[in-house]
Amino acid sequence: MSDPSAVEPPVSVGRIVRGAPTPEELAAAIVVVGEAYAREAADATAPDAAARSRWELSARGLRVPLNRDAGWNGFTG
Repeated sequence: MSDPSAVEPPVSVGRIVRGAPTPEELAAAIVVVGEAYAREAADATAPDAAARSRWELSARGLRVPLNRDAGWNGFTG
């Protein structure tokens, strides 16, 4: 079994490739990137579908269009 007091470090999602940022600069970068991610995630979610009213549920569909090519051949009167 693993030791419950041992905590694994989180998976890295970014890395510094140039320079040596100060802890303040690194914290500022994390905040900016985190805020941008939160905005993108909020904008990317689909809105909840509105519930259909009782009228919409009970109303029947539209009739099919008249076939004007058929003419009056079927009329017996």
